Amino acid sequence: MTRPLLIIFLTIFVNLIGFGIIIPLLPFYAETFNASPIVIGLLFSVFSICQLLAAPILGDWSDRYGRRPILIFSLFGTVVSFVMLALAHSITMLFLARIVDGLSGGNIPTARAYVADVTEPKDRARAYGLIGMAFGLGFIFGPALSGLLVKVSYTAPIWAAAGLTLVATAVAWFWLPETVHRAQAGTGMPFRNLPEMLRRPGLGRVLVIDFVYWGAFAIFQTTFALFTARRFQFNASQTGYFFSAFGILGAIVQGGFIRPVVRRLGDKPTFMVGLVCSAVGLVAATLTHSVALFAVTLVPLALGMGFGHPTVSSLVSRAARGDEQGRVQGAASAVESLGRTVGPAWGYASLQRFGAGMPYVSAAGFLLLTLVLTVGYQVSDADVTPAVPTG
Repeated sequence: MTRPLLIIFLTIFVNLIGFGIIIPLLPFYAETFNASPIVIGLLFSVFSICQLLAAPILGDWSDRYGRRPILIFSLFGTVVSFVMLALAHSITMLFLARIVDGLSGGNIPTARAYVADVTEPKDRARAYGLIGMAFGLGFIFGPALSGLLVKVSYTAPIWAAAGLTLVATAVAWFWLPETVHRAQAGTGMPFRNLPEMLRRPGLGRVLVIDFVYWGAFAIFQTTFALFTARRFQFNASQTGYFFSAFGILGAIVQGGFIRPVVRRLGDKPTFMVGLVCSAVGLVAATLTHSVALFAVTLVPLALGMGFGHPTVSSLVSRAARGDEQGRVQGAASAVESLGRTVGPAWGYASLQRFGAGMPYVSAAGFLLLTLVLTVGYQVSDADVTPAVPTG
């Protein structure tokens, strides 16, 4: 691993420990303010709506002014949002904290653009696998820490998340080198670029795939806590530990299996295998009422997500030219945010209306739709072709 990749990995890893602390805790924390399942879903969705608005701008700025300052800004915004969350005394304050986090939430797309800057197209799935491994490790240590600290209070894990994200900010500030030649980067208005990108056949299709995929994943991720609470009577601590175990599976897949599988099959076939495995795991999870069997269903689900996350990111990056990686990653983050907006809102509404199993059944359906969309997609390396002027 090169030094820039090592630093970006450490930065995202520490930040995602904080993120991993919050995700399984937020539904239980919101319930202390008498939030209904739909309101909890909106707490997840409002973050994604704000990220949807901010991500194309942050992506364009990262092309203009460099990846490093945008990444630092995003991380610091997350610190502020966690402090607001810990000090909240009302549902309104919870929403304000999520809004601040969403508006500054450009750390992951900026990290992806950074990876694209320092790697060749053929190596990106492996490099994105490192970010995926950071996700996996963040969801090992974060939920486990949440499960441990929630025994003190609901706010103790949130303060820990703020502190860890502040450490990630410091790592980026002191050790992360810049990659962008600013005089040649960033042209045009980001929201003007987004419709143009969606009209480009290859890029537009992969962005739609990106949207549906992350919407399905958001349903699983955000409803996990209430699903296990209603199906298995888990509390916040048990949910944190179980989420941590799922993170271990994801880290094993993305850290050990993704490279040889992609080398043998390629990005697109690996992604499709991941979609099938995830759909099977979700349907199986819906049908079980045993904790032991539920744990077994997480194996194909972790395998599918471990294959899917880095390869869908690689497909997006390969559909973009080298001089527009920041804008394309910003656009990808925008459509992913739209998926994460629709996913939790649908997931919690369907849980409240139809029961605990419906979110996972619908998520499996969205993954099968993604599979259909992927079958006819032709992979190309747009960034190795000459830039074509637009407009």
